[in-house]
Amino acid sequence: MSRQDDLALLNEYTTSQSLIRHMLAVEAAMRAYARRFDQAEETWGTVGLLHDFDYQKWPDPPDHPLKGAVILAERGYPQEIIYAIKSHADYLEDCPRVSLMDKALYACDELCGFISACALVRPGRLEGLAPKSVRKKMKQASFAAAIQRQDIISGAQDLDVDLNEHIAFVIAAMQSIADELGLIATEQTDP
Repeated sequence: MSRQDDLALLNEYTTSQSLIRHMLAVEAAMRAYARRFDQAEETWGTVGLLHDFDYQKWPDPPDHPLKGAVILAERGYPQEIIYAIKSHADYLEDCPRVSLMDKALYACDELCGFISACALVRPGRLEGLAPKSVRKKMKQASFAAAIQRQDIISGAQDLDVDLNEHIAFVIAAMQSIADELGLIATEQTDP
């Protein structure tokens, strides 16, 4: 499968621009981690890009990600990709995260969403966003309340990376596609 195939599948099931941007962010983070860990960048990128492609149509567990897993199998995606996508759902007890790719997806998923939320309330968006600012926002329970902070913390631990380094690494990955994510600094005009 090519990235064009992945994008076509994503767009077949997803119309929500914010959900598409989330999957692009996770793809960027996964690709960056694949390079860091000397893994298959295209495979890791596919996992990041397609991990939530079924969510808009089937948002309730366990339909998400199981309905998507069936579609991926029917389209000929490799089992390692399907398994990694299934493993990002905590409620699927028969799919524990075992591979480095599984752990990276889990570590990047909620964090990408949280970083996007942090960036959206800043004039500079991703530009200049520091781990310290993200950690401060994590302490505010009302901010991006749907995002599970413990998943972010556990994800970094399972991936065996320092949380601050993980946040900085994912911010940098997202900065590389900030325009696609709609997270470019807003224009400032002098009064």
